[in-house]
Amino acid sequence: MPTTIALIAHDSHKDDLVSFVTEYAALIDRYQLVATKTTGDRINQNTPLTAQTLLPGKLGGDVQIAAQVAEGQIAAVIFLTDSLSANYCSADISLMLRICQLHDVPLATNLSTAQAVVLALAKSRVAHLIFNPISGQGNPDQDLKLIRQILEPQIQVNVIFTEPEMTPGQQAKEAIASGADLVIASGGDGTVSAVAEAVMQTDIPLGVIPRGTANAFSVALDIPTNLRAACETILAGTTKLVDVATCNGLPMVLLGGIGFEAETVERANREMKNRFGVLAYLVAGMQQIADQESFEADIEINGEINQFECSAITVANAAPPTSVLAQGFGEVISDDGLLDVTIGLSPVEAQGIGARLQGVGAIAELFTAALVKRPTQNEGILSLRVPKIKVATTPPQKVVVDGEIIGTTPVEFECIAKGLTVLAPITTS
Repeated sequence: MPTTIALIAHDSHKDDLVSFVTEYAALIDRYQLVATKTTGDRINQNTPLTAQTLLPGKLGGDVQIAAQVAEGQIAAVIFLTDSLSANYCSADISLMLRICQLHDVPLATNLSTAQAVVLALAKSRVAHLIFNPISGQGNPDQDLKLIRQILEPQIQVNVIFTEPEMTPGQQAKEAIASGADLVIASGGDGTVSAVAEAVMQTDIPLGVIPRGTANAFSVALDIPTNLRAACETILAGTTKLVDVATCNGLPMVLLGGIGFEAETVERANREMKNRFGVLAYLVAGMQQIADQESFEADIEINGEINQFECSAITVANAAPPTSVLAQGFGEVISDDGLLDVTIGLSPVEAQGIGARLQGVGAIAELFTAALVKRPTQNEGILSLRVPKIKVATTPPQKVVVDGEIIGTTPVEFECIAKGLTVLAPITTS
């Protein structure tokens, strides 16, 4: 179901429509408005809401609205008519009546039916779908068509395409401000994380339709990566509260990496992702092992500072098993109010091929720990669970958060317990 209401009124009922829109502004505000020219101008000038204006009715504005009804863009039409006036144009309402009947769209012709339509719409869920058309390797047009086919019989969906001039997070904030019942992110982990950051610490649930390379957020929360199944999960309406975190005040939904993790993400560019898919991160990681240099890290927890010689530090809020460097405990718990910290220690005597082999061995240990969901026994891996941690390094190291390089150390991570509501399946584990 679309999220636009069309407004038309004959001259003798324009004041009635303005009063009606003002009275029900809180309910109508969740929807976009489109109107014929004079009616729209009156709405914009005399009510707290804004309507897109088309041509005047006598020049075909009602025909433009009828065309939008036929294209599936209109949720309902409110057309206040004056059937007693000599200026009443029966063709106007006849055309709209025919189009609305053909396409099963509610049409209100007086205040009583307008009230019934608005109250009925108020009971339906309005979702704002932040859709990234360049994510993944599928056909975005076909993907969006399938998503709408599945969701729109039960949810009114306003599709918002990502664009260079505005971040997905900003688009999500605008959606929340407009009264969205839920916000849906469809794209890769970058899109999902940006939208989740906007939704965190609100009562608005987040739906996820993954279409990226790794889809780490979805896998971590058991959200299906199949398009149809992900949509059905949203329709099921089951929510769970999960943790979120901050890194130097910036929101973090998945994980942050210092050293090895950051360098690996930077290596896994778009060309490598297109070529290898999710394996791009594994290929980049194996390349980085040969180049990774150790660094000194001062790690502060509860005011106590400890120093380590290490090659990698990963701080995870949520992470799937494929995020191997976060698996010091064998799995990352996304709703325990704690951050999972995995530190890869660097033996001083390990150099050259020896260091490379030890690095491969540590990654293999972490991979095995994730498979069996048990903490690793490797003495070169230190695992911690803490609500807050500060890290400073010598020399400064690159820092990646949710797949994006944000700068260099020092950094401070802090968990926000159960700060995000997500539409996700109920798991028994």
